[in-house]
Amino acid sequence: MSASAACQTPSASASPLAFLGPAFAFLVVMLGTTLPTPLYPLYQAEYGFSQLVISVIFAAYALGVIGALIVTARWSDQLGRRPMLFAGMLVAALSDAVFLLGDNLAWLLVGRVISGVSAGIFTGTATVAVIELAPPVWKARATLAATAVNMGGLGLGPMTAGVFGAWLPAPLALPYGLHLVLLSVGIVLVWRTPETVARAVNPRLSIQRLSLPPEVRRVFLPAVLAGFAGFAVLGFFTAMVPAFMQQVLDQHNLALIGLVAGMVFFASTLGQALQGRITAAWRLPLGCLMVIAGALLIGTGILQETLTVFLGGALFAGAGQGIAFRAGLGAIAAACPASQRGAVTSTFFVVVYIALSIPVVGIGLAARQLGLTATGAGFAGLVALLCAVALVLVLRNARRTA
Repeated sequence: MSASAACQTPSASASPLAFLGPAFAFLVVMLGTTLPTPLYPLYQAEYGFSQLVISVIFAAYALGVIGALIVTARWSDQLGRRPMLFAGMLVAALSDAVFLLGDNLAWLLVGRVISGVSAGIFTGTATVAVIELAPPVWKARATLAATAVNMGGLGLGPMTAGVFGAWLPAPLALPYGLHLVLLSVGIVLVWRTPETVARAVNPRLSIQRLSLPPEVRRVFLPAVLAGFAGFAVLGFFTAMVPAFMQQVLDQHNLALIGLVAGMVFFASTLGQALQGRITAAWRLPLGCLMVIAGALLIGTGILQETLTVFLGGALFAGAGQGIAFRAGLGAIAAACPASQRGAVTSTFFVVVYIALSIPVVGIGLAARQLGLTATGAGFAGLVALLCAVALVLVLRNARRTA
């Protein structure tokens, strides 16, 4: 059978809802990656580890994401979208099994690495699948739809687990059982989804090479600095918010902790949705300004021990991250030669995903010496400074272009 015959390319008569399969699966897989966030205090009580260990656990997740991004970035072009979607969901299910069956810190670390691998597989493959399967009337918003289910899943994870942790029994087991059920539904939906690429007869599963052509560097630097700062904020809320909420803000309800951790992702989705209404030249600068304002509010909320200010900072920083992230990625794609766009985009994603791990580990180390309040305020100041540098570079580039 030829490669073209093996591929079921969607036709004009295909169901306009066909893209809901990968969209739902995308949301469910990303939901699973943030389920542990509000449960970390329960794990600490169960296994007796420190706040620094939570930083290491989250860094392990980020390493899984980065490794899968680099290794599997191009595999769906060779093997097809559906096989990679199935692989990502099976890896996510394996992560759930590890969380359910594990009974010590080592198992928790392994589960987070596996969860990161599932996210790394899905980030590229599901984004492309959702865009390719969107019906013609929705094509213009297909990229936003893919982003929305990605960030929406990340936001729903801590909210869901927070409710389980606050009011339902077996909070360290039931969330993962629910996730397994949702993954089963996702597998069925993807099974009924048409393939969108022709599978290669002799697949070449090469590792994605990272590269940065000289003509892209001037645009890449401010975009990646803003992206790094924004993703550092996302990492902070995913890994460290339980500690700051309980020990600094004196808020112990796990549902509230999950809500605060999830809101930053919904704010990011809103920022990306609103980006199209902003003049192109002001998108990245405005995103940087909002992240700066949000970081300063987060730091102020920590210093004043005020939840409303802290949450306001999360909303500002999240929306700014969404605007800056989408604007920076668009600017890089526009400046990059078409033949190298995939490699440069992968380089961008690897750098910003590093921001999920290194700053969080730094917070864990610093908190042991300086305390959570001083460390949180210092982190917020560094995020604001990094975005300020990005803003200066963006404005300088705009002046040179003019």
